[in-house]
Amino acid sequence: MSSHAIAWDRDDNPLWAVFAVLLRPLHLALAFPSILYVAAMTVFLFRPPDLFSYYADRIAFAVLVFFVALRTMALREKFPFFAGISLPMLGLASLAVFRALREPFEPQLWSIVASKFIVPFVLFHIAVLVFRGPTERRHFEIFMVLALAYLVFTAIVFLLDARSLIFPRFILDDSLGFHPDRARGPFLQAVANGVSLNLLGILVLVLPKKRTVFVTLLWFALPLAVLATLTRAVWISFALSTIVLGLHFIQHRVQALCILLVVAGLLGGLAIGFSDHSLQHTLWDRTGERGPVDARMAVYQAGWSMFRERPLTGWRAANMYTELGRRMEGYHLRIFYVHNTYLALLVEFGVPGLALYALLFFNLFRLARRARPLESPCIARLRKAWPLILCVYLINAFFVDMAYQFVIGLMFTAAGILCAREESAA
Repeated sequence: MSSHAIAWDRDDNPLWAVFAVLLRPLHLALAFPSILYVAAMTVFLFRPPDLFSYYADRIAFAVLVFFVALRTMALREKFPFFAGISLPMLGLASLAVFRALREPFEPQLWSIVASKFIVPFVLFHIAVLVFRGPTERRHFEIFMVLALAYLVFTAIVFLLDARSLIFPRFILDDSLGFHPDRARGPFLQAVANGVSLNLLGILVLVLPKKRTVFVTLLWFALPLAVLATLTRAVWISFALSTIVLGLHFIQHRVQALCILLVVAGLLGGLAIGFSDHSLQHTLWDRTGERGPVDARMAVYQAGWSMFRERPLTGWRAANMYTELGRRMEGYHLRIFYVHNTYLALLVEFGVPGLALYALLFFNLFRLARRARPLESPCIARLRKAWPLILCVYLINAFFVDMAYQFVIGLMFTAAGILCAREESAA
């Protein structure tokens, strides 16, 4: 080689230094895919489906898929496939995509299709590839604690009417989403916020190897955050899950924590009742309110009648919500939604859609019984709490159409962790 050739092996070569700097992000992304994963989940947390022309979540999702796929090919790993879970999810995604392709292109429609079916399908399989070791799971645990702390803080300051502390500001925008008078968080929907609080509360309690003082304090504040959602379904599911969690985990510390949690909730409720009469009236009015229940029953009746007309094919996206509004004469709502995941599946896809959904969750429940030899204690605890996590999700799915990719992604991430092959014991 000529003496004038570039000496790429010399440390003082400026071109090599520039090249190394440019490749550094690629190296970090390939070396720490769990960091990319929790970064994408963070974007999902702050991107509700009601926001238009906001594509940060799709960019984060594409970046995550690209680097994980590149890493998988570089390591010559097989793409994970679990027939009982992968096939029903693929079937639901195919039905949703086929239904969307029959309509003129509408970004909002495709956003919902991605949030409900495509993103969870991909996240589940990526989680199987990413969260195999204790270090990667530790990244996810830190993310869950921070996410729970943010949601608890946002809900409590909303309850205390300290709205200047709420971020991002679109949470306070009455023209977006639902329930602007409740602690709805960045999801812009009180039930979705309550489900996230409940699921994160369970996960941060069972997944880490040891509970910190900060997590304990979060659990003391959690009842107040759930109370701030002003949603009866969330209140009931949280109370039941807390009782089951305390009884199911036969550990004195956990039982004591759950008892103290209930006491803290009662004391917090009494303190609110004696200190803020307007808030007290709000809670009592919300408890006895009949209007939303009547409207919801009317939506269910309209949706059921639509299903009975087309039980096998479902309704096209272009006229589904228009037809739903037409059948609800006398109700002047801004937007008509079914507000029930199971009924929405029946109306959208007919019996095949609900059958695939039932098959999917049947196999998800079976993950609680698929313990592996020499399984790490944190995975064993997660597997033990897994039926409770699914029940919390399914109970709240009766009261909202689960189109929130953070909520669905959180659950399928936990499912992926249960299915992952551990590289080393935690």
